[in-house]
Amino acid sequence: MDLSLLASDEVLGTFVPIVVYWVYSGLYMTMGSLNNYRLHSKKDEDTKNLVPKSKVVRGVLLQQTLQASVSLLSFWVMGTSNTQQTPPPPLIVTARQFIVAMFVFDTWQYFMHRIMHHNKFLYKHLHSWHHRLVVPYAFGAQYNHPIDGLLIETAAGAAAFLVSGMSPRASIFFFTFSTIKGIDDHCGLMLPWNPFHVFFGNNAAYHDVHHQLYGSKYNFAQPFFVVWDKILGTHMPFRLEKRVGGGFEARPIKD
Repeated sequence: MDLSLLASDEVLGTFVPIVVYWVYSGLYMTMGSLNNYRLHSKKDEDTKNLVPKSKVVRGVLLQQTLQASVSLLSFWVMGTSNTQQTPPPPLIVTARQFIVAMFVFDTWQYFMHRIMHHNKFLYKHLHSWHHRLVVPYAFGAQYNHPIDGLLIETAAGAAAFLVSGMSPRASIFFFTFSTIKGIDDHCGLMLPWNPFHVFFGNNAAYHDVHHQLYGSKYNFAQPFFVVWDKILGTHMPFRLEKRVGGGFEARPIKD
């Protein structure tokens, strides 16, 4: 076996985001309760969710195993393995590829996500797994039915990679970035020093609205922008209000 293949861009692009997922979500677990910034109380996190955390961990590991297997198989079929050093493209080209990839990723996820909610069969048997987390938390971000994860997340990543034309090396950074962003969207915390909450309207509070019963047919957009929600009438505006006992509550703004 050629051990250099273990350090190929394709392998790193597959497994670095998985490692980052557990490290970054683990950081949230070490921060303590942070009651003054929570969108739900710690008690709600422990009592309102419909699945225990041990099962969430197993589900995420299953999802990531399937996703890694599909990714590596795709690279093998396409024969794109690259263990040789190649000159990186100009920074402006990489930046353009990232923007294209973000738009494609968002577009695929929006429409597939919306289908999953409007098709009763798909929601009941697939996407409802993810919504067992009524109160989202960081390491539950990738808790999905394996087929749901394949159709929404894995396929979105493949489309973003192919359409943008980015290199496998650039994909290491893009998929790591999108993984971190997805964790933040599910972290259940509105931290004032979090840059994702400053630069993206699609943040933890925005996605928390979607996880509530009143918002389940709104705020489908993820993980970067809110463009498709606004264009297609599925955007639910909200305001953050201080909650008695500490923290915030995302309340929908009625027209």
